[in-house]
Amino acid sequence: MSLSIGIVGLPNVGKSTLFNALTRKSVLVANYPFATIDPSVGVVAVPDDRLGKLSTFSKSVKTVPAAVEFVDIAGLVKGASAGEGLGNQFLSNIRETDAIAEVVRIFEDDNIIHVDGKINPLKDIEVINLELILTDMDTVTKRLHNLGKEVKAGKKEAIIEQGLVERLKKALEDGKLASTVIANEFEEPYLRQLHLLTNKPFMYVLNKKSGGKNLDEMNDDRFKALLKFFNDYKAKWVIVDAGIEQDLKDMDAGEKQEMREGLGAKDDGINDLIKKGYELLDLITYFTTGEDETRAWTIKRGWTAPLAGTAIHGDFKDKFIRAEVVEWDKLLGAGSYAAAREKGLIRTEGKEYIVKDGDVIEFKI
Repeated sequence: MSLSIGIVGLPNVGKSTLFNALTRKSVLVANYPFATIDPSVGVVAVPDDRLGKLSTFSKSVKTVPAAVEFVDIAGLVKGASAGEGLGNQFLSNIRETDAIAEVVRIFEDDNIIHVDGKINPLKDIEVINLELILTDMDTVTKRLHNLGKEVKAGKKEAIIEQGLVERLKKALEDGKLASTVIANEFEEPYLRQLHLLTNKPFMYVLNKKSGGKNLDEMNDDRFKALLKFFNDYKAKWVIVDAGIEQDLKDMDAGEKQEMREGLGAKDDGINDLIKKGYELLDLITYFTTGEDETRAWTIKRGWTAPLAGTAIHGDFKDKFIRAEVVEWDKLLGAGSYAAAREKGLIRTEGKEYIVKDGDVIEFKI
């Protein structure tokens, strides 16, 4: 399953440093046929302790993690929606991603100049979001114009879509993201067809610097305003130290940990970012395990067993007969597949079964 998160941000906020830190956690591309060799795309392993435990349990020769793509998108400047800077490239690249991770800087450093001359993460977010909103405004305005003739002709579908697009236009004019507009079941297909940038899932990545002047550690009003924004919009966010992994890249694991502790940092936050990104895309993981291989498979939340089987092979949906399912922790607790079967922990599920995160599944086709 190819799902990607676009990393966006203003110049000098640590966007490329963050991408470099992420790519140090890349997985073997050969295991993911959807992966690209494009240097701006990183296929990153999703941290999951369950995978290692299942692999040890099965004494597997091979262990393959779930993965998510991160895309390093060209830096944004004010006026991108009008083609300023690399605006057209920026907007084209972000349109192709499934979610957006906005990087904002929350540390002060006179040696790293901010594009506005001062640090204000909420203002950074407002600049980026405004450019995306203006781009979406252009899209919905054109769509409203094109719908005119069909609406006058009394076409039911056009009338339904017009109602949605007018609500979207109003929200965008008010400076709100398209995702704040709730589409009903009839409007949802039309919303998807618009491919609006601000209808994508958003998360915010707060880049700090260990040992530096970080707003979150200074009881700063700028950070308080940022948190209020997150709370008001129920936004997902994570704090990372994008530079720490780069600074410590040549050290061994023990030295890295010692240096982190000396800087007052437990870790760089990159694993938290990857996990949050996986959740942002509304993805879950199920497992297959055996002596040859233990693998984490990525699917959308809410998928039925036959659909989940397509992560392994497209034929599984049509050829599906049944699935044998056991929760990963119950399997480990039983000590073996045979013991789990004796205890009645392994269930037989049919076509209507909704796969749950952490299920260990054997498909019967």
